[in-house]
Amino acid sequence: MSASFGLEVTMSQATIEVARGDDVTLTCNFKPKKNENNLVIITWTGDADETSGQKVLFGNYYSNGNTDIGSDYKGKAFIETDLTAKASKLTLKEVTLKESRSIRCFVQIPGDIEGKSSDTTFLLVQVAPSRPVCKVKGTAEYGHNINLTCVSEEGSPTPTYKWERYDFRDVIQAFPIKTTEKDGVLSLVNVSMETSGYYICESTNKVGSAKCNMTLTVMPPSMNFATIGIVAGCVVGAIVIIIVIICCCRRRKQKQKLKDYEMENQVVEYEDKPPVENAEDGNTDNVAISEDRTYKAGSDDLKNHYDDRRGSRDNLNEGGRDDLRDRYDDRRDRYDDRRGSRDDLRDRYDDRRDRYDDRRGSRDDLRDRYDERRGSRDDLRDRYDDRRGSRDDLRDRYDERRGSRDDLRDRYDDRRDRYDERRGSRDDLRDRYDERRGSRDDLRDRYDDQRDLYR
Repeated sequence: MSASFGLEVTMSQATIEVARGDDVTLTCNFKPKKNENNLVIITWTGDADETSGQKVLFGNYYSNGNTDIGSDYKGKAFIETDLTAKASKLTLKEVTLKESRSIRCFVQIPGDIEGKSSDTTFLLVQVAPSRPVCKVKGTAEYGHNINLTCVSEEGSPTPTYKWERYDFRDVIQAFPIKTTEKDGVLSLVNVSMETSGYYICESTNKVGSAKCNMTLTVMPPSMNFATIGIVAGCVVGAIVIIIVIICCCRRRKQKQKLKDYEMENQVVEYEDKPPVENAEDGNTDNVAISEDRTYKAGSDDLKNHYDDRRGSRDNLNEGGRDDLRDRYDDRRDRYDDRRGSRDDLRDRYDDRRDRYDDRRGSRDDLRDRYDERRGSRDDLRDRYDDRRGSRDDLRDRYDERRGSRDDLRDRYDDRRDRYDERRGSRDDLRDRYDERRGSRDDLRDRYDDQRDLYR
């Protein structure tokens, strides 16, 4: 076939998959039209990718034994060629996503331009997905349409995405009606309070998987920051007005109490002793009057009492002891009247105090009801913490399983390395066999030549 149609170049594998950071070897086999050729040039290149649009040059091999490695791959790419076995090998050390592309082997032989001069193999560098980023696009308010996005920056092959929804009890829930999911975008239509929940996105490819989560809370349209500020301002203003009213009421009550106290203490206390006659001379004109005065009243009352007593002193010589006793009885009646008014004020004060105690009791009831509601809120917080702890336990179990998966991957890599070593030794044996076979063919040719000469 090669003698009839010319050069034929083939790659050993159409697709090669390798994990990022490992070494990989690609083999290019070629069959020229002639067995002996003066010049053979083998070029290893990488097709242009979609992002940069530039081709990659790994290196060139020349039949004189020289090898040129591209500037970007010196110390990383190695080319080994066996012209006898008609094979060339490209070895890449610690591959990255940059090498994940189609790699071409191009063979140039002067005078042998017909046939197939090149072939490609696709090198797929496998990378586990990175932790995706979950975001909300749109306004999470009643009646709006929003999108939940999930994107992993790294991942080869390209990861697939899947969304799940859970309630506060960590029970999976179905998505609302008209919900669509495509390429990591979850579209929610006409959201409402029922749309709220705990959403988890999983990014997966054949190498591994990663997750991100988010809590979606859909609010009423009125619950925006401007409305909240207005409501807060109104509440603060109402509180200030209530405080001012309470302060004014308390001040008025204090003034009333002070006035009541002054009215209670407007009492005149006095004690008069009857006149004493002089026993020695029997003269009733010389009367010693002892008065013990104590006044707790205004200036007008003091003046009136002083005038009354002055009049009583002047009338001692005229009216006698009977007039003084009558006036004393009149003053005593006035004192009893004032004492009765003081008792009435005290009764009024007791009534007010009872009303204040009743109001204070109702305030204590409100405080007890507030403490009961606060206790129920603490119970809800404890239940939420318990559920959050169970979610952390599930995450720990997932991390443990992921670690076991990494161990299995390491064991698989070790077995693969051992298989590559064995394969390499088998290739060496095949090369040695081809060399011996070639030497045997040379001996046969020499024997045929000598036999022809002998004939």
